[in-house]
Amino acid sequence: MIADRLVATYFRRALVTVALSIAALSCPLGAADDALQPIDPRQVKVGGEIGRRIDLTVQNNLLKLNVEKDFLEPFRTKQAAAGFVGLGMLVDATVRLAAYTGDPQVLGLKKRLVAEAIQTQEADGYLGMLAPQGRMWALWDIHEMGYLIYGLTTDYRFFQEKPSLDAARKLADYLVARWSEKPDWDAGGLTVHMAVTGLERTMLALSDATGDPKYRDFCLRQRKLAEWDLPIVVGRWGKVEGHAYAYFAHCLAQLHLYRARPDDKLLGPTRRAIDFLTRQNGLVITGTCGDHECWHESQAGTTNLGETCTVAYLLRVLDDLMRLEGDARYGDLMERAIYNALFAAQSPDGRRIRYYTPFDGPRQYFEGDGYCCPNNFRRIVSELPTRIYYLGPGDGLTVNLYTASSVRLASARGEVSIRQETDYPNSGRVIVHVDPSKPTMFPLRLRVPRWCASAQVAVNGRPLDKPSQPGTFVSIQRTWNRGDKVELDLPMTFRLVKGRAAQSGRVAVMRGPVVYCLNRARHKDLASIEPRLLTIAPETLEGPLPDATVRPDGLACKVRAWRPGAWYPQAKTDFELVLTEYPDAGGEAIYFHVPNPNAAEFVDDELIEK
Repeated sequence: MIADRLVATYFRRALVTVALSIAALSCPLGAADDALQPIDPRQVKVGGEIGRRIDLTVQNNLLKLNVEKDFLEPFRTKQAAAGFVGLGMLVDATVRLAAYTGDPQVLGLKKRLVAEAIQTQEADGYLGMLAPQGRMWALWDIHEMGYLIYGLTTDYRFFQEKPSLDAARKLADYLVARWSEKPDWDAGGLTVHMAVTGLERTMLALSDATGDPKYRDFCLRQRKLAEWDLPIVVGRWGKVEGHAYAYFAHCLAQLHLYRARPDDKLLGPTRRAIDFLTRQNGLVITGTCGDHECWHESQAGTTNLGETCTVAYLLRVLDDLMRLEGDARYGDLMERAIYNALFAAQSPDGRRIRYYTPFDGPRQYFEGDGYCCPNNFRRIVSELPTRIYYLGPGDGLTVNLYTASSVRLASARGEVSIRQETDYPNSGRVIVHVDPSKPTMFPLRLRVPRWCASAQVAVNGRPLDKPSQPGTFVSIQRTWNRGDKVELDLPMTFRLVKGRAAQSGRVAVMRGPVVYCLNRARHKDLASIEPRLLTIAPETLEGPLPDATVRPDGLACKVRAWRPGAWYPQAKTDFELVLTEYPDAGGEAIYFHVPNPNAAEFVDDELIEK
């Protein structure tokens, strides 16, 4: 597959990309006056750990699914009383991965899924799996239909398949027409906005694709999208108003609407969510949020922490805000979530997906391939190529995520190839090769992560004469020539990050964007000991050390620890712990007691605002 070939031969073969007209870069989720513009994933090729994860998802998950039994059969028989499969989500992910990879097997799967789904659509427009008596109003039927509309619209966007758009419109018309039967629909024990998660964004995307305003009007008049202003509700109770995934989905719809009709009120819920995450303990150190699907602020990391759907939708909101504002902090939040929470939701071989990914205690894999979390995992992985580079500001290019990758852009001024050479996140050494077809002036911006206090940047061996500030983009405006290169050095040292709230008095071990964890199964002498009760001796920390537990070129570190109840620091340490990268499938603990929790060398989490 593409990512494996890139990893193995990336620096030995010529850059293979397709020219792209900058003027043609349009996206229903972007706007011309955004600070940054998205780049079509077909113009980006990804290696490194991000590319490896994309490849694993394609080869060991997507192409291993039993699509007949788990996804298509329920839509043919239409006997279900309620429930959710996620066929539309699967279509959306498969379309994007087909566009990105160009792989014949993925393209074939995409065509089959779309064709067979459309074949099950009924004359009145219904496309679902429910028996007639439960349609529309049984829980999750609207949810399922909404994502089917979205997936079919995605197929039209990327492959110009008119039958897909026609089927999407027909289904949307069915849904809109029947909504008036129960405009005050009661979703039982849930809020309606949770029961129809994703529907408003779907209708806005369809309106953009068709040019038909009635789908946008549905969002405004029936769903009252512009007026939606739910506060952050902590905990799972009542009508489950604090459902984080549903909240983020509504934020995305409002951000989409904001592009068409700017009104600061539409930004209110999104700003509230980001404030909750970064100022009120809503974000945990692994880059995710939520407990049992809902908002939480205790910093506890057990059992139901970090629903995979929430991770996916948080990343979408961060991408949307990055494009809207061009603020580097969204890239910092993105990479933390990607390298920890997102990748930890997938088994090392790529086949299985988690519903939750706790950092305190054992993790469990979801039992099936359908439903929301496995499908949303595939969807967000399919979108990762669009998070690496952005166009802008102006005529420039912004590098957001660091991974071996390439992009080729074309404009009236000629073609420009950009290629990253790096082993990130193993090190912070990044070389950006810039190869224009002819001398071309434009600004190139590189994100300097907040965790890096002393970034160094050089162009063709000459250091920049201005300092690089953590948490910003360093901008290089010059006339670029073939063979130019920018060297970015982001020194990576281990740091001990102070815990907050439930983790107060403990520290977590981090290096760059990666959190390190304890896999108790690797330590036979810890079989009967609760890992969270261990106390580490910070001065004994060693690393990084090669470790292939999580990925072929992964890293680990070692640290000495005292058993629970030991008379530290005078007592001799009892154990040598090997800490591996957070996506370690057996990871059970990331926070540890220390003798002096207020020691000067311990640092606050740089993503948390003060």
